[in-house]
Amino acid sequence: MSGTIRVVLADDERMVRTALRVILDAEPGIDVVGEASTGAEALPVVRESRPDVVLMDVRMPEIDGIRATEQILAAMTAPPKILVVTTFENDSYVYDALRVGAAGFLLKRAAADELVQAVRLVARGESLLFPAKLRELAARHSPAGARAASWAARLTEREAEVLRLMATGLTNAEIARRMGVGPATVKTHVASVLAKTGVRDRTQAVIAAYESGFVRPR
Repeated sequence: MSGTIRVVLADDERMVRTALRVILDAEPGIDVVGEASTGAEALPVVRESRPDVVLMDVRMPEIDGIRATEQILAAMTAPPKILVVTTFENDSYVYDALRVGAAGFLLKRAAADELVQAVRLVARGESLLFPAKLRELAARHSPAGARAASWAARLTEREAEVLRLMATGLTNAEIARRMGVGPATVKTHVASVLAKTGVRDRTQAVIAAYESGFVRPR
């Protein structure tokens, strides 16, 4: 994306918000434009500041990050990308947040460069999924013996391949190199996958792939 990436921080710990602000404001092309100290504050702050990305703590008072994510995505016609931040990588809240529409998750102990890279990645429409952890979460939360949904039969061979590669955590550029096609072609396939699965974004498509049994956790 072009221009400055606008970011809102939603975390009940002031020190965490301060640390995140210091890191992000020091980066060219990134500007922290608002803060929320509770889940209930998140939607009003986002509406006012119109960010591109929200860093959302999953555990907050009044309303947790999952509910706050749902509210933001439901209330706004052009919602920001939401990146949930957690202390525990196996937190069940993470999977729930991904299911309702978060673009990915990041650990609070992540290094500064990982944080910056994550913000830039989700701002340009990519997912931030850690394949091994997502498989682990999916194995624990997806229904046993799930059968592929009706949309699976409507995918072309290329679209099915793209969805499986998306589930491994590859970006569009990486998928293009793997398949030997151009990034524009992959982007077209991804858009078709989203339309046929009836979901909002890449993360939701990957979750749908796991929960339907189209992709099996290993």
